Amino acid sequence: MSRWPDDDVILYDGVCVFCSRWVRFVANRDVERRFRFTAIQSAYGTRLAQAFGIDPKDPDTNAVLHGGVAWLKSDAALTVLSLLPRWGWVRVFFAVPKPLRDAVYSLVARNRYRIFGKYDKCFVPDADIRARVME
Repeated sequence: MSRWPDDDVILYDGVCVFCSRWVRFVANRDVERRFRFTAIQSAYGTRLAQAFGIDPKDPDTNAVLHGGVAWLKSDAALTVLSLLPRWGWVRVFFAVPKPLRDAVYSLVARNRYRIFGKYDKCFVPDADIRARVME
């Protein structure tokens, strides 16, 4: 777990259809507007990815910066969900051993383009989400 000065920033693959849907899912439920977003393909996102050992050209995880710590893979997804209103119940999945959670996460991540598709260029969010994007 690496430290970073920004907080509650979600790093995602901007050309991944599934990842872009994840951003919309979170943004629509984040009524406090706590989270901000950055695509791994942006200058800021690339710097974050490199700082946390994620290959920006072939990302195998999203990440969330929370509490000054970068959470990866299943920890990232569960951390984000657990901070959304009415989603705190997902904390029970932290009881599942991390290697098992991460194996499932990695299986989906490896096959995300084939299953969900890929954009030709980085996903452009609507105006509401765009105001929360860090580039």
